Amino acid sequence: MAQAGIGSRRKCESLITAGRVSINGKRITKMGQVADPTKDSIYCDGEPIKRQKKIYYLLNKPRGVVCTNVKGSRDPRAIDLLSNIEQRIYTVGRLDKESEGLIIITNDGELANRLSHPRYGIEKTYMVEVKGRVTDESIRVLKKGIWVSEGKALPARVKVVYRKFKYSVLELVLREGKNREIRRILAKIDHPVVSLRRIKIGPLKMSHSLKIGKYRSLSKAEVESLYSLAVPVNTLKKREMEKV
Repeated sequence: MAQAGIGSRRKCESLITAGRVSINGKRITKMGQVADPTKDSIYCDGEPIKRQKKIYYLLNKPRGVVCTNVKGSRDPRAIDLLSNIEQRIYTVGRLDKESEGLIIITNDGELANRLSHPRYGIEKTYMVEVKGRVTDESIRVLKKGIWVSEGKALPARVKVVYRKFKYSVLELVLREGKNREIRRILAKIDHPVVSLRRIKIGPLKMSHSLKIGKYRSLSKAEVESLYSLAVPVNTLKKREMEKV
């Protein structure tokens, strides 16, 4: 199902347990059912599931655009900025409506799951303008981590790009990314976000040629690079120890 572009493995599992998937006319609700997409009739919500060619795009999302696949959204959707796409596509993770910058759009459920799940620790870099002059003490607080409702939010790195009396610009790197995490932690230290832009996802960087609202295909090498990075954090630590 993930390979057919239905969604990540986690989403596909929830669809199965909810009884929304059938194989040869029989509704299934448990994991581990074996089916051959070339021979069996597989449906989700009454629609046939067919294996799709995997496609990968990098979009520079504008403000005011939402990362959802829900039809009938009042706001323009990121996936609608791509034209002439026959496959069912979705954004990998989210950027909130007021944020802009890089986001991957694909129908590869396995890659989407790896890039979104905290255990893989894919770094995402953000350029953030905030109100007020950020002090060194505020930076120390950010680096120690700030408690939010889901637990401790701890940026991987925090860097001051520049700061003035009325505003400051920070570069933040996250490996997990809780819902609206950057906005929430900066509000807690009394520096509300004015603008937020994602400038890097793993090895993928923002370029001057990728204007706001535009997108481009990812190369085979870029996709392979993302897969090579998307391994559990514990495995990476083990590899580093072996090098030593």
